[in-house]
This record gives sequence, C-alpha cells and structure tokens, in this order.
Amino acid sequence: MSKLRNTILIITLAAATPWLQAAETPGYTLDELVTEALARNPELKFYEAEIAAARGQRRQTGTLPNPELSAELGSKSVRDLSGNKLGDGAVWAVSVSQTFEFPGRVSLRKSIAGKQIELAQLGLEQFRTALANQVRLLGYRAMAAEQKAEAAKEVAARFQDLSAVLVQRDPAGVAPMLDSRIIEASALTLARRSSQATQEKQAALYELNQLRGANIATPVHVARTEVRLARLPELVRLLAAAQSRNFDVRSRLAELEQQGFQVKLSENERWPAITVKPYVAGERASDRQREFGLGVSLPLPLWDQKKGHIEAANARKLQAEVSLHVTLREIERRIAETAYAYRTHVEEMGKWRADSLDRFREAAALGDRHYRLGALPIATYTELQKQYLDALDALLGTQADALSSRSELERLTGLDFTGTVPTQATASSSKTR
Repeated sequence: MSKLRNTILIITLAAATPWLQAAETPGYTLDELVTEALARNPELKFYEAEIAAARGQRRQTGTLPNPELSAELGSKSVRDLSGNKLGDGAVWAVSVSQTFEFPGRVSLRKSIAGKQIELAQLGLEQFRTALANQVRLLGYRAMAAEQKAEAAKEVAARFQDLSAVLVQRDPAGVAPMLDSRIIEASALTLARRSSQATQEKQAALYELNQLRGANIATPVHVARTEVRLARLPELVRLLAAAQSRNFDVRSRLAELEQQGFQVKLSENERWPAITVKPYVAGERASDRQREFGLGVSLPLPLWDQKKGHIEAANARKLQAEVSLHVTLREIERRIAETAYAYRTHVEEMGKWRADSLDRFREAAALGDRHYRLGALPIATYTELQKQYLDALDALLGTQADALSSRSELERLTGLDFTGTVPTQATASSSKTR
C-alpha cells in the first residue's frame, strides 16, 4: 500500500513540476517589458554617447584657438662705414599671436553643431520608439506562439489517445485500418506543429531578453494580455502629424537648416581671419635697445575667394531640399498603405464573434467524444480539429499583422495609438468576455 502511495506521489509531483516552474517564472505584461527594455537596453548608451559627442563638438566649436608664443635669439655685430667694430651683442624678440575669426563665423559654426545635437537627439528618440514597438511585437508573438503550441498539443494528445486505443483493437476491414493510419499521421503532424510554435515562442523570448539587457537564457513568461486596437484618425490628420512629428522628416528638416548655415558659413569664410601679434624685442651690441609693438596680419582674398566651397554648399543644400521632398512623398505613401492595411485587419477581426475560438474549441472536443462513440466519420473529425487550429492561427495572425501595422504607423506619424479609444469590435469583444 505504501509503494502505491509513493508511486502516486511521484506521478503527482512530476505532473505538477511544469506548473511549479511556470509559477516561479515572473510574468510580464507587454507594457512592463517595454518599460524594462527602455531602462536596460544596452544600445541606448550608443545614442546617449552620440549626443554627448555632439555637445562636446559644439563646445569645442565656440572655443578660440590657442595663442601662439614665438621667440627669437641671435647675435649682432655693429660696424661703422669705415669698418671699425663698434660692438657685438645678443639680439632677441618675443611675440604672442592670437587669431580672431571674422564676426559671425563662430556663431554659424555653433548653429551647425547645434543641429548635430538635434540630429543625435532625434536618433535617440527614434530608437526608443522603435525599441518599444519591437518589444511589444515580440511579446505578443511569444504569447500567441504559446497559445498555438498549447492548442496544437491539446489536439495532438487527442489523436495520440485515439491511436493508442485503435492499436489495441483488432481492425476488421480496410476502412478501420485506414482510419487508424489517418489518426497516426495527424498525431505526428500536430506534434510537429506544436514543436514549431514552441520554437517560435522561444526565439521571441531570446530576442526579448537581449533587448531588455538580460541574460539570453533568463526564463520569462509573457502574461496573456488583451489586444486593444485603436480607432485611427482620418488620413489627412495622419499626414499632417507626420509632417511635424515624423523622425525622418524632422531629421531632413534639421539637415536642411544645417546646410543653410553651412552656405552662410562658406560665404563668411571669404573674409579672412585676423591675427593680432604684440611683440617685444631687444639687442645689446653698440648700445641697449628695446622695441615694443603690435603687429596685425591677414591674408588678402585675391585668388582664393572660396567660390568652390560656396557652390558645393549650395549644391548640398539643394540636395537636402530634394531629399526632404522625396522623404515626404515616400512617407505619405507608406502611411496611406499602412493605414489601409490596419483598417482592413481591424475590419476582418470585427467579423469574428467574441466567443469564436471558444466555440471552435468546444466543437473540436465535442467531435472527439462523438467520434469515439462512432457517431462521426473520420473526415469530419479530422476537419473539426484542423479547422480549430486554423481558426486560432488566423485570429492570432490577423492580430499580429494589425499590431505590426499599428507600430509602423506610430513610427511614421509620431503618434501613440496604444492608449487611445479601442475600436468598436475590440470594445464589444472585451465586454463579452
């Protein structure tokens, strides 16, 4: 009796081990995963360092060049017109020179460097938005893959049980034998389907761990989260938001302003910089002499008037204008396509009943019971199980496509659709549940 009790206890513990491990694994919502990734992602340091480098460059741009100290030392022999030596002695000279830029040149360079800081900040902001969207998509894919793996495993278990029962029977005729082979083949196919979904889930979790700065093998469980799909504004509002909030457009605008400053700087550089040079000199030969003075030097802009630099700067400014125009057209097209795809996915999901998956699951279970009683043919039974899994794949795949379109729209428009009002279909679905 004690052996039987111990055996039951071992079986119970073995069955409960996966549940205990799942309970120990922390569960994260999609928003929690995004928050952790934004706080711990290692690539953020690259963009932060880029901003620091741009700020350092701007600080260096406003710094005057160091003054130059020069010294001269030599000897001097003084003779009169008859050749008589009057004296020998040392001569020396010390000077300090400082170069000053033409007025307005330093401020133009500061403006150019300031736009570089703005571009670096836009890069960081764009990366944070892309990171949040990528983490949210990966979390949903892991969650959806887990649902598909569980459903495929459940259906595969039914076929395996049936196969084990049919093996114990003595099949009379060809039809029962063929039914048995169909069930065995379906069990193998569904087991592979379950393993593939499990692999998809694990691949998403590995990438999630890397994005949130954790060890790649860290166990993580994505909690089941209801997908809220927002109602999109009109296309005109989306396009207007993109013109002022899109990262690519803002970057092109900053580059265009930077090239405008570069043109002004090239025109300013036609005028030379001025070097001021105070000096003191002395000698001891026939007598003692001291000389104090102030020298000023500047290059004469006769041959090099920076015409080539000005032409090149104007050409780059024109390129920036064309690039901005092309970017706006490309973004408008992509917004229109993505918004249409998003609305199509949402409309497709709106045709589903709130309890569609539950009804298909119940139908699959009911078909299993009636097939065991001999009330269903093998074709109807296998079709029921297959349609249940296909329906689950269709719904989860449509939701994943809608989320992907929403993430792309957020990137293109700079708007946030995660906290806005859900669509009517999604709202009614949540109420029914």
